[in-house]
Amino acid sequence: MCGIVGYVGTEPAAPVLLSALHDLEYRGYDSAGIAVLEPDGGVVSITKREGKLANLEAALNALDASAATTGIGHTRWATHGRPSDINAHPHRSCAGEVVVIHNGIVENYAELRARLRAEGHEFVSETDTETIAHLMEGLVKSGRSLLDALRITCSQLEGSQAILAMSPTQPGIIVAARVGNAGGIVLGYGKDEMVLASDLAAVLPRTRQVAFLADGQVAEITKTGARYVNEHGSPVDVPVREIDIDPASALKGQYPHFMLKEIMEQPESLSDTIQSLVSQEPPEVHCADLGPAEARLASIDRVVLIGMGTSLHAAMIGRRFIEELAGIPAEVDNASEFRYRDPILGPNALVVSVSQSGETVDVLEAMNVARAAGALQVTICNTQGAQTTRVAHGTVYTRAGLERGVASTKCFTTAIAALYALALRLGLAKGRLGPGELRERIQDLTRVPDAVGRALDDMGVYTRLADQYHEAEHLLVLGRGLAFPVALEGALKMKEISYVHAEGYAAGEMKHGPIALIDPSFLTVAIATTHALRSKIVSNIEQVQARGGRVIAVITEGDAHVTRLADQCIEIPAVAPLLEPIVATVPMQLLSYAMALRRGCDVDQPRNLAKTVTVE
Repeated sequence: MCGIVGYVGTEPAAPVLLSALHDLEYRGYDSAGIAVLEPDGGVVSITKREGKLANLEAALNALDASAATTGIGHTRWATHGRPSDINAHPHRSCAGEVVVIHNGIVENYAELRARLRAEGHEFVSETDTETIAHLMEGLVKSGRSLLDALRITCSQLEGSQAILAMSPTQPGIIVAARVGNAGGIVLGYGKDEMVLASDLAAVLPRTRQVAFLADGQVAEITKTGARYVNEHGSPVDVPVREIDIDPASALKGQYPHFMLKEIMEQPESLSDTIQSLVSQEPPEVHCADLGPAEARLASIDRVVLIGMGTSLHAAMIGRRFIEELAGIPAEVDNASEFRYRDPILGPNALVVSVSQSGETVDVLEAMNVARAAGALQVTICNTQGAQTTRVAHGTVYTRAGLERGVASTKCFTTAIAALYALALRLGLAKGRLGPGELRERIQDLTRVPDAVGRALDDMGVYTRLADQYHEAEHLLVLGRGLAFPVALEGALKMKEISYVHAEGYAAGEMKHGPIALIDPSFLTVAIATTHALRSKIVSNIEQVQARGGRVIAVITEGDAHVTRLADQCIEIPAVAPLLEPIVATVPMQLLSYAMALRRGCDVDQPRNLAKTVTVE
């Protein structure tokens, strides 16, 4: 959601902050701002503007802030208060003692604001964030350190928050706090400097030495390092780790958009993920980060997989993996629904959460429900040290690298590969897989990156399809079996980046309603690959065409029969049945991308969307 950055060091802070905000643009925002402070304190200079960062840059050009070496910056999605210069962050208290940026929602802000107004505080914005600055101001004026002021203020806030603050009375210091699951705060340790951000993407250009704030932790940061306390003020140890990601990998390189770059990176990211989890000689599954979960896998008699959006679709595929490879009953639940019902769980239940960022608020809250019920938890995650990895008993990491396009691509396919490896590990723990079958299953998995690479060969196919169908405003994507989650994911990609109203449907439901929509202007994409209950999908194609509808079919190479039936076909290489969804996803990604380009859409920053949803 909102982008948070901070800098304490020896360089002018404003350019560092602005560069970091650019690194976070993909998260989406409607306004931006920066506050900087000179080393000897004095007046904090705040510059903020509605709209894109170009507006903020123009305003900063007129500001001489070269002496300011401490600062905080923010990109905002409006929650409380409309997008405007006044409502943009940072916000300051009425006496200017405290300046704050914030991600999250202060659920009791109205009550707090009424109390503060009664005490004489005057508010200038419509935001809940300004309340935090006013609460901290009273504590700072009473002689409290900025760290204590933030810690005590957090105890008064309801809801999940991520907060940075600074004060002219305590120069050279930024304080940061995380309360609940509103979003991450990453601290980067550089040479005579510290960088803070809500995302690794803004930290890695300056350092790979990072630490992650956990729920309830508060940090005081200077240019020489950080100290951490918990909500009670007691010191805590927060490990610093080296992130093995090359900052250059975050650049677009030869590609016009991050999304296309990330689609094209899938063979490599899949290979990296698979090689980190399995070996062929001897055939082994080595999920090295399962930790204490490893010893309990044999006792598991039920699995619940949870996720949101693209991660939910990956979880649906993972369910089939677990049932077939491990022989354990499995179910899938939307994390935002799971957290608000009373799920029946126990110590022999395994809850598998899927979240590429590890910071999605509904997933984290669902994990808290599972923890309270005593269930074993394993998370599938692409971000080292993220919050889900700290809550779960064990982690299966994907190796997708930084994904900056809002519409997830390589994180989806690598999550499927990770779920397959976890299912193999469960199958071994339950005695379901012998050495021979394990060898065969691992060989199947290692062949997938090459197949994905071949599926990416011809972008021209998708350009031609987009030229022909870009005016379509409605789209039905049909799939059966393991192709049904692929259909859901394909429809989601169409909605996200090309703004086409698309619906993914289980093809067996065709006659139970959707068939009424079919006419000559209606476009259908059918996932009709060899292992996707092909004969059933062929019947659906015939039903659509009998009503004058147009059909694009995703087929396995060499399927002459479907080629004759459909208006157009997209061929993919043959792979093992269980792994077909990974390869079948690629055409939907590329078709969505080509449609978005042809329709003039903003591919990397689609309207109204954010990369990671950290508030409800």
